[in-house]
Amino acid sequence: MVFLVGASDSAIQIAMPVPYRIGSTEGRAIPRIDRYFMKRLYLDNAATSFPKPREVLEAMTRYATELGASAGRGAYHEAVQTGALIAECRRRLCQLFHGESPQHFIFTLNCSDALNLAIKGLVDPQRKGHAICTHADHNSILRPVNALAERGWIEPTRVAVDPATGLVDPDDVAKAIRADTRFIALAHASNVTGAVQAIRQIGQIARRHQIPFIVDAAQSAGHVPIDVQTDCIDLLAAPGHKGLLGPLGTGFLYIRPGIEKILKTIREGGTGSLSEHDVQPDFLPDKYEPGSHNAIGIIGLGAGVQWVLSQGIEKLAAEEAKLSRAFIDGVDKVTGLSWYGPRQVKQRVGVFSVAIDGLDPQELAAVLESHYGILSRAGIHCAPLMHRAIGSAARGGTTRLSFGPFLSARDINFAVDALVEIAATTSQGAVDSCDQQKISKTMG
Repeated sequence: MVFLVGASDSAIQIAMPVPYRIGSTEGRAIPRIDRYFMKRLYLDNAATSFPKPREVLEAMTRYATELGASAGRGAYHEAVQTGALIAECRRRLCQLFHGESPQHFIFTLNCSDALNLAIKGLVDPQRKGHAICTHADHNSILRPVNALAERGWIEPTRVAVDPATGLVDPDDVAKAIRADTRFIALAHASNVTGAVQAIRQIGQIARRHQIPFIVDAAQSAGHVPIDVQTDCIDLLAAPGHKGLLGPLGTGFLYIRPGIEKILKTIREGGTGSLSEHDVQPDFLPDKYEPGSHNAIGIIGLGAGVQWVLSQGIEKLAAEEAKLSRAFIDGVDKVTGLSWYGPRQVKQRVGVFSVAIDGLDPQELAAVLESHYGILSRAGIHCAPLMHRAIGSAARGGTTRLSFGPFLSARDINFAVDALVEIAATTSQGAVDSCDQQKISKTMG
């Protein structure tokens, strides 16, 4: 067994089957791997972070083995303690994002769930209005907005991005505002280009016009500092399982005080509070949290957020910026290799889309895994408008590599060397038919 590359003290052991025989009889062959075990380098943190801090697993294990109760559904110790741990997670989220009150952090199933509440909760079917989103957005914004447009409830404007960087010009957002604009929704950081949008400027524009500002922090929460008050954010949605290092099935929606007066519920049910009434409570967080909590997940999320707080978000952002700089320096101007997004690390997170001449995105991802043990994600990444903007949609998207806090400079250099080697090799036609058969089998 071998340790996962980049896992540091949180490493786990993984065994891999024998890879397909790889090589070429002519030209320069990509190195063959005949070992039964190979190191695995996880570079798909934009999908979900891995590994998690040990504290996350320990917190979840303690709940599962010592508590196991549902918060708010009993007065015995285990239920009360579970409620206290859930409340502590809210407090930590409030501290990390500089919120006004922990009660304004609502737990959700994930970021998409949070965005559905934010977007749909602001729309009145009886008053058709206007909404602003952008080409930088993920389908977690685009699809709820389009669903409302199909019902005739809103008319969306989709603000374009700079094709070279993936950045939105705040002035373009301001120009799109109308008298009937119901909300502005924006992905803070792109899951395709890594571009970090100027949310403070856009938030100030929204606040001046008294328009609710929704921020999708799926790729930025836990990676860069976010201050919901200074950034003029009305609704902040984020998953728990990415940069916040919690488990899958967790997320939250921050609701600025006062916004709950105009944000309708989209689900109702039992809360363990005001059980004598058959209508949903009107106080937070119960108003938006029907049903039993995902206690084990939220407790794990609380541990993940505490780990981020203990490291310091500024420190984590600086370390990721260093890795991004090393990656850019390594892949820039390599013949046959393209990468997308801002060149300045202050304008991005560690999410990189790459393409190599002669390989479609799925082929490159398969070669990275089978030859080098590098785990990436290929395709459109649920962001079709961004791929159209940067010109990668026609080829099926890009191959994405995304960073996490347990990666080292050595890991990034290894990934860079692999990409450079593949680019040089494919230019000589050295990926043979065995590779193509493996790729076809993987995709089929």
